[in-house]
Amino acid sequence: MTQEALLIIFTKNPEQGLVKTRLASSIGDEKALEIYEKLRQHTALITENVAVNRTVFYSHYLPSTDIFVAENFSFQLQVGNDLGERMLHAIKCGFDKGFRRVVLIGTDCYELNAAILDSAFAALKRADAVVGPASDGGFYLIGLTKPIDELFLGREWSTKEVLNGTIEVLQRLALPYELLPELSDIDTFDDLKKSGLWSK
Repeated sequence: MTQEALLIIFTKNPEQGLVKTRLASSIGDEKALEIYEKLRQHTALITENVAVNRTVFYSHYLPSTDIFVAENFSFQLQVGNDLGERMLHAIKCGFDKGFRRVVLIGTDCYELNAAILDSAFAALKRADAVVGPASDGGFYLIGLTKPIDELFLGREWSTKEVLNGTIEVLQRLALPYELLPELSDIDTFDDLKKSGLWSK
């Protein structure tokens, strides 16, 4: 395991009615929670053996038991008023601990796999940033070799312009970056139907 690299996993505490709310409007809270748990299980599975340090950042509280609670993961709470602040705080925590390559993912991408994570960390040996474009205009992964406040602060999240805005910041700051393959997050019923996770 390389001690210079950190994988941050953002997850919401899995509580019915509080996760996958857009999806729940189509399939109900109970089914939405079930899908979210499957996504979290997938994320735990693909990240367990990536040869880097791993920290899971929970949305509301640190659970006593969870699919991520194992010796392979450490745990912290997300801190910040919006998604950007929370991501920046987590990334800065990584750099403050001495890591030199920090990659952050969520738990919404069923297409994500260990090989893509490995390629993200490899990209950070060549570039200052790596971004995994999501098909909805956002990103499923962001990785950095140093904290960059402009990527996270004062931005509007959950829009189709998130990815373009991220690339614009990197280009404006003249920072070399690499893009990973485009993948799909599961946020809506249409996303779910295309994913293979949906069974009627």
